[in-house]
Amino acid sequence: MREFDPQIAEIRFGYGLSPLKKPPENAQDVLDGLTAPDVMQSAFPIERFAKFRARMVQAQAQNAIRRKNRGTDLAEAARKQRNVLNREARTAMFDWLGQTMLRRTYTETAFRERIIAFWADHFTARGKRGVIRRGTSPYIEAAIRPFVTGRFDDLLQSAVMHPLMLDYLDQTRAMGPNSARAIKRGPKKPAGLNENLAREVLELHTLGVNGPYTQDDVTQLAELFTGMTFDARNGFKFRQDFAEPGAETVLGVAYGEEPRVKWVREALVDLAAHPSTARHLAWKLAVHFVSDHPDPKLIDALEAAYIENDGALMPVYEVLLGHPSAWEPTFSNFKLPIDFVSSALRALAIPENAFAGRDEKWMRRFFAMPLVHMGQTWERPVGPDGWAEEDPEWITPQGISARVAWAMDVPVRMKDPLPDPRVFAETALGRFADDAVRFAAGAAESRSEAVGLVLMSPAFQRK
Repeated sequence: MREFDPQIAEIRFGYGLSPLKKPPENAQDVLDGLTAPDVMQSAFPIERFAKFRARMVQAQAQNAIRRKNRGTDLAEAARKQRNVLNREARTAMFDWLGQTMLRRTYTETAFRERIIAFWADHFTARGKRGVIRRGTSPYIEAAIRPFVTGRFDDLLQSAVMHPLMLDYLDQTRAMGPNSARAIKRGPKKPAGLNENLAREVLELHTLGVNGPYTQDDVTQLAELFTGMTFDARNGFKFRQDFAEPGAETVLGVAYGEEPRVKWVREALVDLAAHPSTARHLAWKLAVHFVSDHPDPKLIDALEAAYIENDGALMPVYEVLLGHPSAWEPTFSNFKLPIDFVSSALRALAIPENAFAGRDEKWMRRFFAMPLVHMGQTWERPVGPDGWAEEDPEWITPQGISARVAWAMDVPVRMKDPLPDPRVFAETALGRFADDAVRFAAGAAESRSEAVGLVLMSPAFQRK
């Protein structure tokens, strides 16, 4: 029977081996790391969304000045100041990329960073335009990171009702056709009932694409969601005048005669408790951490843990880490580009000041653009379903070529001097460094080439 393996734990449930960090000794160490003080959050800070909103408030003020003073020097000055605010937010976004990489490099509780990334992808959200386009890292910091060890229904509410999600899925202007605001607008300006958020909550966040819901459930949930919006100064708000009156029935359950945000919360709690949600989340966790084709018994065990513990996530993680299939010594999942880069920086043990003084142009050249060429634009998934897990999405000629180019070029810029290639092979791969990798590392013409060869080895590319 396969049991816990420290090196597999770091590779499969973390960001790989590090010369600076000792692997966990057992599954309980990994679990304890989730609830230990969040050292990485304080060591490498990322702006919270409450602070990020101040940027949005300033930008809105400049837009208001422009609208009020069209064609004047004052309007032009406001336009320039708004552009400055947008540029500052964009620069901050690249700073947060560096902070994220440093967290993954220096953490002693790597499963925490991995599980945060998992849920951030599950609840993919990004702003549409203006300053809020740069708000994904602050959203993760506020809506995802604090909730990954609690109950799924709390995480679901936090993510779905967050301003960034509302903006991303066009919820902010959605209003019920019979709402007070729609009636006031009259027939010449018909109200718009947007179903984007409702559909993604059912299809992606809870029940799954094959879940037991109908188009009527989507529409009813969309009507229940009307009224949810936000403002930059205060964050989430519920607009009674936008909300559709009357009860809404979702999956056979009626929610409230009068529009209230509490009915939204109740519906989300019920969706979180649905057996199909348990199955959907169990499948996603198994695929992400273990294999594109996981053992059905692992999915069953995760599903059972979720149901038996009323959606508490820690017991689910405990089952994940305790299942024999989690310790299969063959690594089957191909690392996504951001995981590959994170693992490389961790194996190299880049210095804590590696990004100090690096401007946006540098971050774009050596991190953002290579990730684009590898197929994974930083914080810009193609759709609300996040990044694909299946290997064929990433094993492409362009993607592999971009990995090779990065592996051969960037490490030498991040670590001076580079480690001895033979030592690095052992550091990066542990006992999974085979004779071929050791030989290639020792025979390479330069240390940079040797490091690149180790990083591109099949053992390093998989998790």
